[in-house]
This record gives sequence, C-alpha cells and structure tokens, in this order.
Amino acid sequence: MYTVYVLRSVVDGNMYIGCTSDLDKRIATHNAGLVRSTRYRRPLALIYQEHYNDKYAAFNAEKFYKTA
Repeated sequence: MYTVYVLRSVVDGNMYIGCTSDLDKRIATHNAGLVRSTRYRRPLALIYQEHYNDKYAAFNAEKFYKTA
C-alpha cells in the first residue's frame, strides 16, 4: 500500500507533497528534521492522504499534484 500525502507547515503555511509506503514513519522523519526540504518548516501537520495499491499509480498521482 502506498500513500500520497500533503503536509502543511504550522510555521509558514506552505505545503509539501510526497509519496511513501509507511506514512507514520515518513511524517516522523519530516518532523524530526531529517528531510532537507522541510527541515526549517517544522512542525508539519498531515492535511490530506490518498491510498494506492500500485506503486506507479501512487508516484504518478504525486507527480500530478506537484505539477497541477
């Protein structure tokens, strides 16, 4: 199961879109400051998620959201 997710920064309100197979672990990684693109925008809150059975469908959806 793959998840496309959207996080919103509590500090500046900007959003981050990503894709993962382990959502809880990935959010913890973001909020721990281990992801360079979100390190200075912590804390981050999950505002949206979509689940996919197919890895490629999930990554295509992530790409769509990032470019749309």
